[in-house]
Amino acid sequence: MSNPKTAPRITIVGSFAVGLTMRAPKLPIFGETMLGTDFDMGAGGKGSNQAVATSRLGASSSLVAIIGTDKLAGIATDLYAAEGVDASLVTTRTERATGVGFIILNDKGENFIILDMGANELMDAAVVDTAEQRIAESDVVMTVLEVPIPAAVRAMELGRKHGARTILNPAPARQLPDAIFANVDYLTPNESELRILLGLPADDPRSSRELAGELRRRGVRNVVVTLGRSGALILTDDLDIMVPAVPVEVIDTTGAGDAFNSGFAVALAEGRDIVNAVRFGVVCGGIACTRLGVIPGLPERAQADALFAEAIKTTWKEPS
Repeated sequence: MSNPKTAPRITIVGSFAVGLTMRAPKLPIFGETMLGTDFDMGAGGKGSNQAVATSRLGASSSLVAIIGTDKLAGIATDLYAAEGVDASLVTTRTERATGVGFIILNDKGENFIILDMGANELMDAAVVDTAEQRIAESDVVMTVLEVPIPAAVRAMELGRKHGARTILNPAPARQLPDAIFANVDYLTPNESELRILLGLPADDPRSSRELAGELRRRGVRNVVVTLGRSGALILTDDLDIMVPAVPVEVIDTTGAGDAFNSGFAVALAEGRDIVNAVRFGVVCGGIACTRLGVIPGLPERAQADALFAEAIKTTWKEPS
């Protein structure tokens, strides 16, 4: 667990939702009742996952989020207590239920997901303003797009105002007002999110490098595109490089993006340069793929450090 006196401080403005997953032999048709198996209920939401992951990696992490007053809200508060996340800025509201997602998986591993973001949709700029003191003390401020855009915009504005480094993980992707980009130090889309941000189809054939350049022209200083098994692309004023992924045995890729962003944020907060921060993120994303489930897959610090040290010698072949 992190030591608050020396640990870098990270504030995440984000979401919490409970995922309810079940396997079925096929996806049902309207009016059909069928028997399923392997029911699982677990904590999720990108902001929440990133708060847990950054805490596990040694940061002093605070989450700004909204939950309901129902039984599912207890899953959030229990998780933060167990993982050492500062939840003093997680507020409960009676108007909406805690966010929830229903995930049905068929035998081929294909799924469909229905989300009710619930209380997360009550997040607005005024809620983010209540966290300004914590943001002012932070090394890094992160946000995602599972909260309404005005809240994400405000998180980036306050981070910039107080000299923190700002990370926007644009997931789930949607088109954004260009004005938000002026306050984003690091934008971290995956390949489909990169395209959706630009108003293009998710499978637009143009190169991710070309499209990342277009985002930079809209005001983002640094774009880091996560490329799954290929690693990540860094595009800045001075850099245009690929960071190769670290080979791992892939069991479940869910949560890999959250692990990447968390590793990247912690490394930046500790003062690493962007290349080594992306490398640390890539290592954390890789570790997350080796276990089933999001929270169980989020890496511990010792594990991430060990794989990073190994990758420096093998995958990235840096002179020691």
